[in-house]
Amino acid sequence: MESKSALECLSALAHTHRLALFRLLVQAGPDGMAVGELAAATGLAGATLNHHLNQLRQAGLVRDERQGRVILCRADYARMNGLLDFLTDNCCAGSASAQACNTRPSRPC
Repeated sequence: MESKSALECLSALAHTHRLALFRLLVQAGPDGMAVGELAAATGLAGATLNHHLNQLRQAGLVRDERQGRVILCRADYARMNGLLDFLTDNCCAGSASAQACNTRPSRPC
């Protein structure tokens, strides 16, 4: 991931509601959540929810799929992992203590 892409992701996540939405989608796993479920879980009004989801979509962190009348949102795990890799690249600069800063989660995303 390039710096510009990382900044787009970080900028999108730099808001309380967007971070909460993204975390909900990450927790939901590959099945994702319907927009209505996200609204119920967050208490956000439709226009506000749509605004924040659009910011996450533009950063490439959220993908949509229409299933009939339902819009299903999913976290883009490849993009998320790319951001994590970018942030932790050269962690501890290869020092002897590099083992102490193992940043990868033990569970797969």
